[in-house]
Amino acid sequence: MSLADEMFQAYMDWSPWSASMYGLPGWEDQLEDLSVDGEQALRARVADILGRAETSDEDPVTLAVLKHQGESIVTRIDSRLIEHTVATGLAAPVNALLMLASQLDVSQRLGKIPRYVEQAGERIRDSDRRPLRRHLQAGVTRVERFLASAPEEWEGELSPEIRASVAGFRDVLVSIEDGRGDDQPGLCWLPEGEKNYANLARNFTTTSRTPDELHRLGLDLIARLREEYAEIGSRVWGTSDVPEIFHRLRTELLWDNEEQMIEHAVEAIARAEAEAPKWFGRMPKVGCQVLPVAEAERETAGIAFYLPAPLDGSRPGTYWLNPLGATERSRTWSEATAFHEAVPGHHYQLSIAAENDLPDIRKFAFIVPYLEGWGLYTERLADEMGLYSSDEQRFGMLSLDAMRAARLVVDTGLHAFGWTRQQAVDYLRENTVMPEPEIQAEIDRYIEMPGQALAYMVGRLEIQRVREEAAARLGDRFDVRAFHDLVIGMGPVPLSVLDQQVTAWTASP
Repeated sequence: MSLADEMFQAYMDWSPWSASMYGLPGWEDQLEDLSVDGEQALRARVADILGRAETSDEDPVTLAVLKHQGESIVTRIDSRLIEHTVATGLAAPVNALLMLASQLDVSQRLGKIPRYVEQAGERIRDSDRRPLRRHLQAGVTRVERFLASAPEEWEGELSPEIRASVAGFRDVLVSIEDGRGDDQPGLCWLPEGEKNYANLARNFTTTSRTPDELHRLGLDLIARLREEYAEIGSRVWGTSDVPEIFHRLRTELLWDNEEQMIEHAVEAIARAEAEAPKWFGRMPKVGCQVLPVAEAERETAGIAFYLPAPLDGSRPGTYWLNPLGATERSRTWSEATAFHEAVPGHHYQLSIAAENDLPDIRKFAFIVPYLEGWGLYTERLADEMGLYSSDEQRFGMLSLDAMRAARLVVDTGLHAFGWTRQQAVDYLRENTVMPEPEIQAEIDRYIEMPGQALAYMVGRLEIQRVREEAAARLGDRFDVRAFHDLVIGMGPVPLSVLDQQVTAWTASP
């Protein structure tokens, strides 16, 4: 077995849910071992592979991906985030279980679910790193809603045991009386927090940029985006006053109903698919469908996300939309989000990489600045492609740009500079047009997933930079279709490798 295959197996053992999302065989009966001993055993296994990689003659790109994936596992284990991540999203183990169990086949995992939930509770109960009080309450609310509902089909005959373990997890959360307050939400308030955050920031961005540099980058981007808001505001509403534009974007241009939200996404994706051949030489073999998030999951699911098609093609790639509170949400975000999550964003990126003849670790590597950088890049690419139906929808493009730029400021503010939760909320209110529920949810996400939010804009800027440099080098010979095929065809890579590969491409005859 190659080192790349060894590391791929280790990564999937660490994240069996990822294997199921891709339809990869071999992990259907697995769940992550959340215990301290289990994590340390995996860490030692990964460290051994990384040690042997130092003298390996493996393909340099594959070797770079292998190292990043191994370092990701070590960094996450060492940061001990599992011990204070309890609220929403896939980073919280029990919430992830309850979200994914209805979407993926868990029939072979049922017997392991009670122990998995118990381990999550033990790590939180025995830790010196307490979750926020508000996150403890959110976690309690989430599991109590599950316990109060009728047994779901996926629970099968083990429903009593599964629900007993979830009730035990709730009791652990309820028993913690010294949760952190909103005045100390970041890693910098926890033991080894400064070191852990610096490591997470480096791993999530695949760069050496410091939290201070990332913070200042975000501030500069926010200032520039205000100029673009003023330009479009002058065309749409005859005003360049940014606070007025923000107010109108928050209070006007809302959805009439949930169905309208779904239909608009379907139309945008169809338009993108029709235009894509002019910008991409290769199209995915598998299609992309749009579905609303199940009603039972809408309270905790994000507003939109993409789930790739399994390798056997048994279902298409799926763009999931959460219609919760649709009539209070701006419709301006619709098209940019669809282009990011589906076409030509993650659907093209993940599907084509999976179809290519690459080692598994290259196809399915979780390298956030490449993955999310591409999604964010395609929001601006869509404007080049003429996909936005109006200036109203271009406001959505700017709104999402501002959110990602603000993430650089807020994530570093919380975890490196000791911001209170309210400081972070206030910054998003002042510099983005996100609705209030979205602001609250985003801040909680940044608190529970330190560093992850940094990757989006860093990746986007790097893809834009290497494209501009390639176009300058090649002049009339630059082919944007070939560039896009190259970038998404190589599979997820660290940003330094992306730069090297594009540079080599421009130097080839």
